Amino acid sequence: MRRRADALDREILALAAPALGALVAEPAFLLVDTALVGHLGAEELAGVGIGVAVLSTVVGLLVFLAYGTTPTVARLLGAGDRPGAIRAGIDGIWLAIVAGVALLATAPLAGPVVALFGAASAVTQHAAVYLGISIVGLPAMLIVLAATGLLRGLQDTRTPLVVAAVGFAANAALNVALIYGAGLGVAGSALGTVIAQWGMAGFFVAFAVRAARRAGVPLGIRWADLGRTASTGGWLFVRTLSLRVALLATTAVATQAGTTALAATQIAFTLFSTLAFALDALAIAGQAMVGKSLGADDVAQARAVSRRLQRWGVGLGCVVGALLLSVAWVLGGVFTTDAGVLAALPAALVLLALAQPIAGFVFVLDGVLIGAGDARYLAWTGVVNLAVFLPLLLLALLPGWPALTVIWAAFSFGYLGARAVTLGLRARSDAWVRTGAAR
Repeated sequence: MRRRADALDREILALAAPALGALVAEPAFLLVDTALVGHLGAEELAGVGIGVAVLSTVVGLLVFLAYGTTPTVARLLGAGDRPGAIRAGIDGIWLAIVAGVALLATAPLAGPVVALFGAASAVTQHAAVYLGISIVGLPAMLIVLAATGLLRGLQDTRTPLVVAAVGFAANAALNVALIYGAGLGVAGSALGTVIAQWGMAGFFVAFAVRAARRAGVPLGIRWADLGRTASTGGWLFVRTLSLRVALLATTAVATQAGTTALAATQIAFTLFSTLAFALDALAIAGQAMVGKSLGADDVAQARAVSRRLQRWGVGLGCVVGALLLSVAWVLGGVFTTDAGVLAALPAALVLLALAQPIAGFVFVLDGVLIGAGDARYLAWTGVVNLAVFLPLLLLALLPGWPALTVIWAAFSFGYLGARAVTLGLRARSDAWVRTGAAR
């Protein structure tokens, strides 16, 4: 039994460690943007916060391009059909291209969308500039998602790590040059990120083409397969929609609480994204390992992976939470010099730090159930979780209540706590265990 646990740990680490680097690189793009823009001023920082919230929502709603592709590819691989696994990944990339091109048409809506947040006029103007330019990078972001899903399903998390590291370095250099060197400000931040994203997408497309040719897999678009790929992501879309509604509602309430609360929330959300993606590395391992195990009809292995990942998730959450707690009172200076934001931020960071063990549990079980193809349950319980969270969040708008503290208490314990309950109950049942190449 001990040897089996050790073997599982090695397999988890072999997938999760590179995935951790790749996942941290994604919010690290936003960390660089936030840190560089934050020194321009609170209005610029708040504007980028709104722009990032909208952009993250759009991309997040289509995260099934990765999360749907990974278990599909992994199941086919587990069933011994590698060419079929690669073809499933190609279908995902084509779907990403089609969706990305369609999203380019939304560029004229950048201004009206950010205006819906009701922020001050200067903040809204910065948000519109950031979002309008960033939309050009949406097709690249979606291609990266789908191609990463293909590689994860093939049990390869190292290649995405290399691409992410190079992309992060390019993004940082471009942002410094464009924000300050060229004097473009917020526009430079968005432009630098767009250029880096298209470079990453180009590499992934080249990799997928080479893998398909080696396996004798056709590269052309097949509309029937594209439709099936899109339909399988429907429940994951709903699941992700509930997550994004929670994030957008939090940003909207912070906006009503004032520019200081919104700027502090942007920094806290940037850090949350970094920590969440770090914890999500374990979830990625869960998606790939559970999908492959169930594809090979090995239920015992799938359950063993689930149990082991839960221990890893809670343990890593404790470590990450302790690290954040230790720097909660000094970390703000990295992102801003605004006195009001610096004074308000520690309250949010302390609450966020204390909730990290819950977050670790939530993220790993989310990955396990995605890997098992249990997206319908995740979709419906996402609605339940929102029903718990939103009334708690609205308490922040009551006169005399400490808005920022209430916002982050509701998010950290109300929302993450509800997710922990619904996911934990499902993991204890047999309903998520379905074997075979098809989900």
